[in-house]
Amino acid sequence: MFELVLRAPEAVAEPLSDALLDDLGALAVTVEDADAGAAGERALYGEPGLPAPAAAWQRSTLKALFDGDDAAERAATLVLAQPWAAEVHVQSLAPVPDADWVRLTQAQFEPLAVTPSFWIVPSWHEAPAAAREVIRLDPGLAFGTGSHPTTQMVLRWIAANEAALRGARVLDYGCGSGILAIAAARFGAAEVVAVDIDPAAVCATADNARRNGVGLQAGLPETAHGGFDVVLANILARPLELLAPLLNGHLNAGGRLVLSGILERQAPTLAAAYAPLLAIDVLERLDGWVLMGGRRTP
Repeated sequence: MFELVLRAPEAVAEPLSDALLDDLGALAVTVEDADAGAAGERALYGEPGLPAPAAAWQRSTLKALFDGDDAAERAATLVLAQPWAAEVHVQSLAPVPDADWVRLTQAQFEPLAVTPSFWIVPSWHEAPAAAREVIRLDPGLAFGTGSHPTTQMVLRWIAANEAALRGARVLDYGCGSGILAIAAARFGAAEVVAVDIDPAAVCATADNARRNGVGLQAGLPETAHGGFDVVLANILARPLELLAPLLNGHLNAGGRLVLSGILERQAPTLAAAYAPLLAIDVLERLDGWVLMGGRRTP
């Protein structure tokens, strides 16, 4: 395996990445901010429904993997010969050392305590002795290992509201890995429906549910029908705002809505978006994020 590292200006970073993958035989390409950690560093992200601030960084570092040195050298030669590549520079071309990628990936995920007795444990780890309730999880391709503050706050809400969940019908909207849906089932929900717009997330949820011996229905959003006693949604503020009528429409009378993926500064906007439907308040704050929730009038 050989790695070709290129430096490119903003205007050509995206087409260069596409060319490496589609035309020049790269097995994978990563694009990073060449000025990360320096004075010229800038954020590059956007929320669903809003345009990104820019298509690329002012200067990008592209790292392309090839299965041999000949393929990497040929790609570099062809790139530099293009008229649009005058400001593209080769930084390095070198072999990539062999590594146990599975073991290295697994080492990033350790058992996580939600409460002293409720733990999220990767499938390759032993559960701690103090863990009375355990969810076994493989991260897979979907978001939701339990480590992010937005997920932690919902998991803590679930653990603290077992009485509200017992016998309830629960919807996890934007299920990711299925961690919230599985937790709801473990804490007494009678029926759990987990939906996501990403088919990979639906598959990950179904796999993780089987791994934990939990019965739930996983599918695309259109498979969620009827009313629910609890609706959980850990997404982002903008889609949560747009989904206000839909999520509220899924709530039974007296049902509880729990929202996460919200920055503290976004809480007033979310509260205003839901105000015509039901009152939601901040339930918890953690590392700049908030958990919000409310209850539909019986």
